[in-house]
Amino acid sequence: MLDFPRWKVISIILTSLIGIMLALPNFLTNEQIENLPGFLPSSQITLGLDLQGGAHFLLEVDTAETIKKLLLDKGQSLRDDLRDADILHRYRVVGEGLVITLTNPEQREDALEIIRDAAVKVGASLTNVGTDDIVIEEGNGAVINISLSEAAILEKKIQSVQQSIEVLRRRIDGTGTKEPTIQQNGEDRILLQLPGVDNTEEIKNVIETTAAMNFHLTNLAVSQEDIMRGRTPPRTTIYPSLEKDENGQPLYQYAIRDEVMVSGEDLVNATYSTDENNQPAVSITFNTRGGKQFADATRANVGKPFAIILDGEVISAPRINTAILGGSAIITGSFTVQEANDLALLLRAGALPAPLDFIEERTVGPDLGADSVAAGEIAAVIGLAAVMIFIVLSYGFFGIIADAALAVNILMIFGVLSMFGATLTLPGIAGIVLTVGMAVDANVLIFERIREELARGKNVLSAVDIGYGRAFGTIVDANVTTLIAALILFQFGSGPVKGFAVTLAAGIFTSVFTAVSLSRLMVVTWVRKKRPETIKL
Repeated sequence: MLDFPRWKVISIILTSLIGIMLALPNFLTNEQIENLPGFLPSSQITLGLDLQGGAHFLLEVDTAETIKKLLLDKGQSLRDDLRDADILHRYRVVGEGLVITLTNPEQREDALEIIRDAAVKVGASLTNVGTDDIVIEEGNGAVINISLSEAAILEKKIQSVQQSIEVLRRRIDGTGTKEPTIQQNGEDRILLQLPGVDNTEEIKNVIETTAAMNFHLTNLAVSQEDIMRGRTPPRTTIYPSLEKDENGQPLYQYAIRDEVMVSGEDLVNATYSTDENNQPAVSITFNTRGGKQFADATRANVGKPFAIILDGEVISAPRINTAILGGSAIITGSFTVQEANDLALLLRAGALPAPLDFIEERTVGPDLGADSVAAGEIAAVIGLAAVMIFIVLSYGFFGIIADAALAVNILMIFGVLSMFGATLTLPGIAGIVLTVGMAVDANVLIFERIREELARGKNVLSAVDIGYGRAFGTIVDANVTTLIAALILFQFGSGPVKGFAVTLAAGIFTSVFTAVSLSRLMVVTWVRKKRPETIKL
């Protein structure tokens, strides 16, 4: 145990220096960090919401709207299948079910057969369990009721919340916000915390926009007079333009066919661009399926206008001058540069599956965060000082060595957190304070073992060798059990609990290294140099 090959000495010293260098940027100003040489680390620990202030939101996902959209989509699919079989009917969504009314009740059995065959498609869009998701009323008459099972509804709600979380994460990251906390809260709610954010209105605008974009053909048979009088044929909906007048009213009204020409779900990329007049625009790219549909639709409707609808408003209604091939296009409109960038961000992040309602909104001021940081610093300093004084009083010169290793240990914890870009919260500070005690605990086990060996008459070299050798197993066992607890907290905890687990786990690794390797190197170096006949412990 007292043999230290040169490579091992170099490894221990180099590891300690790297940990200290990684921690140093946390003690420098932003200006000083910018002046550092490029080869030196510059990452800092990100302070959490409770330490630097920021925005706190509690959002509720409107899952009922998701179910309604699903039923409408499947209603359109069934309509096409029934129409191909010359079965006249009407359909509408009622609650969490679909009501199909046949014009000729005698065609009921034929209609049911088609619906049963199509039920697999409906089930597959929800989960992988198939037709069990669909309940079809098998009665008589012209009305056929189709509903979703409770399991299918629950599964769709879960998917909506999870998809909303992922979309929010992409949108928030796109705004440059660091380390947002986005997690599910209950069955249909999402907790969103944004440290360091002071412009909550901008974030809310990004969150509230569902960014559901589709491409539709306009209905040329409907005149402006018909639109003003509300006279529209079936399967045609009136949409306002995105452009508004000085009173906030839409400049135009469009009659749009309900059939989707190309779905926004087939959009794979959107970037800021400019049109031929050098005005702000958005360049979009479709996947293979969307590109083919877009090419086919434009090829078949040359000379006709089509509408690009985003969240119930027509953002552009260009005329198809020629077939648009290649799977890409440019959206033009009366955009500012900021509006075009925001639109590209929303489309690139993806559409929210359902609207989000703000249930709770709070802003944590930086003053409160500063008070928390100050309180945490005081607690850490007092705890560190008490531990250092105690260890020196108990073990003398060996206590000084343990304190030096402890100081390196704390710096290495900050270095590890900085390297991984971790977020430090108040519970995280508590984890660091706890780690200070745990780091010294390993030294206490070693020194007590050395003291026992000295009491048995062993010489200093033998006592040190046996002390480190026999205490190693106990140290590993104690820290492994603590690490298991930290991993469980990280896996099943959320928010601040995870922050505590991260700092605790980082502290376990660094404390074992400093106690078993670094302090042993310092003790062995001193013993070999001084060759003491006895030591006081």
